[in-house]
Formats: sequence, C-alpha cells, structure tokens
Amino acid sequence: MFVQRFSATRRGARLARRLAAHRLDLWGVPYGSPASDTVVLVVAELAANAVLHGRVPGRDFELRLRCDRASGVVRVEVADTHPAQPDPRRPGADPVDADGGRGLLLVAAVAERWGVDGRGGPGKAVWAECALPEASGRTV
Repeated sequence: MFVQRFSATRRGARLARRLAAHRLDLWGVPYGSPASDTVVLVVAELAANAVLHGRVPGRDFELRLRCDRASGVVRVEVADTHPAQPDPRRPGADPVDADGGRGLLLVAAVAERWGVDGRGGPGKAVWAECALPEASGRTV
C-alpha cells in the first residue's frame, strides 16, 4: 500500500500523479503501459477534483494506492476534508465546449467501478478500482 498526503494545490495534484506512476512501476506495472496510464489518469482526475472542489484552506488531500495482484485490481482512493459529495455530470448534459465537469465521467469510463465513502474525520474518500490486464484477460 502507498499512502501520501499532498497540498491541495495544482502542484500537489501533479506530484500525486507522478508518484502514483512511480509506485506502480515499483509494483511491476511499467511506466506507459495501458494499466499504468489508466491508473495515472484516475489519480489525475480524482486529485484535480480534490484540489478544485474538495479544497479546504489549510487542509491537504490524501492519496492511497493498493495493488492487489490476487484480485487483479489497483485501488485508488483520494480523500479530502470538504463535506460536499461529488456531482458527476451526465453524458451529453453539458455543451461539448464547456470547461470541466467530465472528470468523473472519465473515471467511470476507464475504471471497473468507483464510488464515494465517508472517512473517520470530516470529508469523503472518492475511490476507483482499475483492473490489471493479467487478471482480466483484457487490456486496461
């Protein structure tokens, strides 16, 4: 398991994405592989949401990664201290040229499943599970 707190800034979100790619490589999911790219995309979207929508001044967000080879899943969790729940947009609900609002649609499209859980303190944890190709028999 990998757990790290990051400042709720663009720089913190970028660092979370880079460290996720590095950790995956250490776990045997190589940089640039379809599985790595999928997990890094999910981390990028969830970290960006934590920074843009879940930011509470003076509070960080937390990234947790867990690679379970037995079940063939990488679980990504991003927790922030803001009480608001994510509000995913419906496909086609916004104009094509609208800025933002599609991050959770991307997560839903590439992850096996995703959701939101409460946490021990204030806020929530948004999570997603991404399949590893060895377990699912398909490219992630």
